[in-house]
Amino acid sequence: MTVNSYRIKKSRRVAAVLLAASVTGVLSALVADTLKVATEHYEELFLESIHHRPYLIFILPFIGLATIYVLRHFLFRNKANKGIREVMDTINKDAHMLPAYKIPSHYFNGLLTVVFGGSTGIEVSTVVSTAAIGALSSRKAGFLKKYRTDLICSGLAAGLTALFNAPFAGFLFAFEVFTRRRSKLHHVSVITAIVTSWLITHFLFYKPLFEFKIQAWHMQALPYMLLLAVLAGLNAVYLTKCVLFFKKLFGSFQNDMVKIAVGSLSISVLVFMFPGLYGEGYAGIKTAIATTNLTSLALLTPLLMVMLLKPVATSVTLGAGGDGGVFAPSLFIGAFLGLIVSHILNFYFDLGLVPINFVVIGMAAVLSGSIHAPFTAIFLACAIADSYVLFVPIVLACLISRWVAGIILPYSVYTYRPAVRPVS
Repeated sequence: MTVNSYRIKKSRRVAAVLLAASVTGVLSALVADTLKVATEHYEELFLESIHHRPYLIFILPFIGLATIYVLRHFLFRNKANKGIREVMDTINKDAHMLPAYKIPSHYFNGLLTVVFGGSTGIEVSTVVSTAAIGALSSRKAGFLKKYRTDLICSGLAAGLTALFNAPFAGFLFAFEVFTRRRSKLHHVSVITAIVTSWLITHFLFYKPLFEFKIQAWHMQALPYMLLLAVLAGLNAVYLTKCVLFFKKLFGSFQNDMVKIAVGSLSISVLVFMFPGLYGEGYAGIKTAIATTNLTSLALLTPLLMVMLLKPVATSVTLGAGGDGGVFAPSLFIGAFLGLIVSHILNFYFDLGLVPINFVVIGMAAVLSGSIHAPFTAIFLACAIADSYVLFVPIVLACLISRWVAGIILPYSVYTYRPAVRPVS
């Protein structure tokens, strides 16, 4: 083979990989955006129904989990969804593949989990679905199999980009959590998918997740922001421990229907007492933000209870068979933590801290500690806030939270592997 013919062949392969990445980006955006729109619509619809007929909360979670079980048993090969872990296994184990049915499986299971009251989010369901799109595109031509990891990362990065309109966070999520591959083609293919996904989302589907009015911060507030970061790391550990504990607990159930019944009833009771725990919890965050002018610490008690019970509700949802992860719960916990810390400090010390700034910093810090991906959390929080005013304290908070969480637990929910007992 001559040098020229080799270069032509290589150029064609690069062009094919980038074309596959762009198609992956388009399909990932459509999957992520339609799932987000459908989830928001039906979650709002069901919440309105519960407001008028409270007894429905004792029915909806069971319907959601039971439907997921039926779909899994009869339609999706009776195989449980393993979330981010199955994507990581696909990347790290050559013999393992993300089959095409994982796209509808995670799509519909994620939708059913959240809209019927499961206390988690659609982020992980979206990421696995879009990663499966990338894996599927790598099988469309024989030579593309060599670029499977590049296309899987393209899909999951494009999916996260579409959910939060956060291209930098999408890129860093693929890099920090899944693979630190440094090849030029890898980066270019991921960026190609992200750009196509961002364009579709920005011009066809974009709607701000929150209407935050970020204010300028002052150096006098920095020590309290760092205190928030330490508390965020501890809360991230608490969330991780809860998820692992309840997954083990529900894994000990021998009868699937008993597991679903116990799980759905637990979710129903928690949501009945604290409606903010329903679904993703973004509506609960908006309601909490509206309480920025609290005049009594007694009014913080419901916020504290919701923050402490969110990891339990999330863990029960996942343990009972729901589809989701710790992404949305981390943002939820961080928002409530930031609000509580700022209110307590303002009440006792009259510091004049800006609660909304602490909400955003808390969201970023807890997410950083939960998924062990500080730079993803930094740019995701800035995208959610649609502002880089808090960039410096967010960076410090995310790094400190990750450090605190890492000292206590060397693993995240994604990287934890149970110890295998030796056979006697």
